[in-house]
Amino acid sequence: MTSPKSPIGGHVPVAGGLATGGLKYAAEIGAETIQVFVSNPRGWALPEGKPAEDAKLRASDVPVYIHTPYLVNFGSPSAETLEKSLATVRHSLQRGHAIGARGVVVHTGSAVTQSYDDAMAQVGEHVLPLLEEIPDDGPDLLLEPMAGQNNMLCAKVQQLGPFFERLEHHPKLGVCFDTCHAFAAGHDLSSPAGVAETIDALVETVGPGRLKLVHANDSKDICGSAKDRHENIGAGHIGEKAFAELFAHPEVAGVPFIIETPGRSATPHGNDIKTLKRLRDT
Repeated sequence: MTSPKSPIGGHVPVAGGLATGGLKYAAEIGAETIQVFVSNPRGWALPEGKPAEDAKLRASDVPVYIHTPYLVNFGSPSAETLEKSLATVRHSLQRGHAIGARGVVVHTGSAVTQSYDDAMAQVGEHVLPLLEEIPDDGPDLLLEPMAGQNNMLCAKVQQLGPFFERLEHHPKLGVCFDTCHAFAAGHDLSSPAGVAETIDALVETVGPGRLKLVHANDSKDICGSAKDRHENIGAGHIGEKAFAELFAHPEVAGVPFIIETPGRSATPHGNDIKTLKRLRDT
């Protein structure tokens, strides 16, 4: 039996409208799936959507994912930051339902100045109710492990275990695997067995079928650097071979790939997508 192909796309700008601008850029770079921001990625404002744009995106049949703003942190010791984080993720989940998004990506966050246990208690107390609010036809909430800097709550894939335990393995909970983050955290995807070992460890930790999205990014820095600096596909320390191995892993079959690689025009992004399609289809 032939494994399903993973759609390949990118994070797209939405100037001119979520659908109008986003789908135009997607066509320019050859994207088969897209990721968008539905609010300022570096702010707390929660704008309303435009029904016509939402409907156009739903009708496009392009798999859509939302990335929550970078300020979101469920582990923050600041009551204000926690409150705003919850409101922002709730907004993204609601907007995701409106546009037919398959998933909403959220960084797993940092304890900042409080203990790991206190931060994780907050995750259980406040994120589980968010998951309960998602309708059956709403998007999944996708946890994205980080690169390992500062007091991050989750970097290695094994550290997803306590998140899934606190959140009772909720059916609307999934994982977004970022290749650059994993490499920076110490998963050597460039080694001969690195990809298989990492994905196998992810499945062993959270169970099969929880990997819902891959952020495909090469790395400017070496393995274990704890530095989140993305590079174009094949131009960094991870290299093309690791991405080919990712496509070949049974758990990754059919899982969409989204690039978040450097470049301020369609050309480098289009080239990265072409490279990934070649690796997928070879």
